Amino acid sequence: MAKIKHIALSTQDPEKTAAFYKETLGLQEVGKVDGPLAEGYYLTDGSINVAILKFKNDQAADKPEGVNFVGLHHFGFKVEDLEATEARLQAANADKRPQVNMAMSPGTSHRNFEVKYRGPDGVIFDISSTGWVGTSDD
Repeated sequence: MAKIKHIALSTQDPEKTAAFYKETLGLQEVGKVDGPLAEGYYLTDGSINVAILKFKNDQAADKPEGVNFVGLHHFGFKVEDLEATEARLQAANADKRPQVNMAMSPGTSHRNFEVKYRGPDGVIFDISSTGWVGTSDD
């Protein structure tokens, strides 16, 4: 069974948003990102990774509002078998998001590798067999 291990928030001020969750709820900072697609922070409660992101281009944001979108951007499932899960998603005609997936290639073995899809309702989710930094393996 897939387990929810990742939530990503899109914001215009990742530093302020990350500080808020660290100071008010005690989340721990476990990483920073400043890449071609987004900048921000990775926080955790020890079980779930929370990415606080500011997207750098409309293609990476993958939302009608583009980089101006603020709110819950996507969530992620840790899966035991990435290939089998992708086969089931393909059979269900899930919308794989190649423009967002371009950041990494299949076979990457470090934490935070994920493959993004849209569900039938248009909500973005991703799957990972390696999990996310700061999450438990259970």
